[in-house]
Formats: sequence, structure tokens, C-alpha cells
Amino acid sequence: MKIDQLYAALKKSQEAKGIYFNKDKDLVFELLESLLLNKDRYGYMACPCRLACNDREKDKDIICPCVYRAPDLEEFGACYCGLYISSELNKKEIDSEYVPERRPPEKVF
Repeated sequence: MKIDQLYAALKKSQEAKGIYFNKDKDLVFELLESLLLNKDRYGYMACPCRLACNDREKDKDIICPCVYRAPDLEEFGACYCGLYISSELNKKEIDSEYVPERRPPEKVF
């Protein structure tokens, strides 16, 4: 899959859920490129902002969209990577802020 195809597919499916790509398109395409690289490397799109261990079961919490995305979007308006943002942040109804790592330390390999 090419980056443009991934962008279009994810944009359509996520916007239907009220979730948007970051307005920084360069960042978005860099992250999507890393997701595709991780898919080639591991066989799944592991979060490009975290270290994957090449074990799908151990990494299932960080397969994009990761399990931390929803609480990050709800609390901060963006996910940890900044790939996805909430409707409120997209509309500039809230300010962007730092998103801390939610992944428990014992899951980091």
C-alpha cells in the first residue's frame, strides 16, 4: 500500500468517527510512512512513536490506532504521536497540549 492510499482510507474511516488527522500534513505523512515501514518489518502497523518487540500479541496495545488513542483524544484532544486529533482540536475549540505516554512501563521492552 502506498502512503496516499493509506492516508485516503484512514481519513475516510476515521473522520466518520469524528477523529481527524493532525493539520500538520508533513507530520502525518511521516507517521504514515513509519506505519507502513513497521507493517513491512513486523507484519502489523505498530505505533511509530513506541518501540515494538516484533511479537503481535505483546504489541497488540500499540497497533495503530492504539488502545491509548481514545483516552488520549478524550483527555488531551490528540493521540500520543499527534497523528490523530479530536473534533474539538480540529475545530480549534480547545488548545493543543502535551500528551504523556500512557503505555505502562512493564509493557515497554
